[in-house]
Amino acid sequence: MDERTQFRKRLLKIILPITFQQIMLGLVSASDALMLGALSQDALSAVSLASQVSFVENMFLAALTAGLSILAAQYWGKGDAGAVERVFAYTMKVTAALSAAFFLAGLLAPTWLMRFFTNEQPLIDRGAVYLRAVSPAFLLTGLSQVYQTALKNSGRAGIASAVSCMSVVANIGLNALFIFGLFGLPRMEIAGAALATVLARVLEAVWCVLETARPGRVKLRTVNIIHDDKLLRADFWKYTWPVLGNQIVWGVGFTMYSVIMGHLGTDAVAANSIANIVKNLLSSLCFGLGLGGGILLGNELGAGRLDRAREYGRRLCHLALVCGVCSALALLAVTPVILSLADLSERATYYLKWMLIMCTYNMVGMSMNVMTINGVFPAGGDSRFGFYCDTVTMWCYSVPMGCVAAFVLKWPVLAVFFIINLDEMVKLPAVYRHYKKYKWVRDLTVHEEGV
Repeated sequence: MDERTQFRKRLLKIILPITFQQIMLGLVSASDALMLGALSQDALSAVSLASQVSFVENMFLAALTAGLSILAAQYWGKGDAGAVERVFAYTMKVTAALSAAFFLAGLLAPTWLMRFFTNEQPLIDRGAVYLRAVSPAFLLTGLSQVYQTALKNSGRAGIASAVSCMSVVANIGLNALFIFGLFGLPRMEIAGAALATVLARVLEAVWCVLETARPGRVKLRTVNIIHDDKLLRADFWKYTWPVLGNQIVWGVGFTMYSVIMGHLGTDAVAANSIANIVKNLLSSLCFGLGLGGGILLGNELGAGRLDRAREYGRRLCHLALVCGVCSALALLAVTPVILSLADLSERATYYLKWMLIMCTYNMVGMSMNVMTINGVFPAGGDSRFGFYCDTVTMWCYSVPMGCVAAFVLKWPVLAVFFIINLDEMVKLPAVYRHYKKYKWVRDLTVHEEGV
């Protein structure tokens, strides 16, 4: 087997399960939008805004699991399963504390959380009902994400995908049962969507625990939870803090986009909600390629094959560009279908049409940035650049310009949407320049042994 064929086979083995997982997760949001939209536009908008709390939690979880993935991918490539288990245990301990905080916030202060996202009282009231009911899922999500990250980075990406897909299918089916009260069940509407999410997370967490208990899997061992490996703990935070800073800067900035749109009326909120769902669903391959590419590069770097990793990085970036263009074209192709399915007001439908068109350029930039900032750079421990890049892009351009356009200049909704969706394109030149410095071509396991 030649080297290029080997590259393609290894990449496909990793990215296909991860991409399928991303698609299935996107389908949950799409099913929520369809079913809640059938109830009312306000129900759709309220849950969309309430879901920003989950988005913020996932922002923190993404940083923690990235720290786990950076180290686990390289140590697994080196063949050190014990180190993978130790960093797995430490990540789980930190994640459990974080997830518990989000669970308590959703349970005890849902109205306060909703007031941050909108000043529309009907949306606040409906969203608070959803947040209180869905709060147990905040705890379970954190635990299952750490389990799945450990599986992905120990040669079990297909199993992690199967776990997630089962949860998605269960979530969609339970959504229909509880939202509409099918087969004699009570009609719960928004609370039903929350209950479906909680039960799906329970199934997901249980399967993760059972899967890691099987022979040949990385284990969550009590001794590793109680006794930290000080060296790996220091390594974990060394590479996690910059990712966490990046996630906070990017995630809070992205949440501010929802805050801005949330204060431009229910039509803007509804259209923006569906546009984001469609964009996220169609960009699943881009995210799968980025996350899978990062794991593949981490394995090569940990094994000491630096020249091959550098060549793989080049190929992955070319694939990301092709993937972004194809995703943008697919978005244009499905736009008429989305408009015919969306049960929105005439003005919201008009907003949605142009929002979807404007998302195309964003998807091309996003594909390149996901591959580099989330995949290539962290694979070699170069996790600080994303923090610096997103700080400048989002907080020196996108958020302030969006706020000025919306609240000072009072520009039309679509003009505001155009401005805040330029962020991915704005950062591309800096990302390219940093990629060409090749600071990410590093074997972290050799470095840590010498400490």
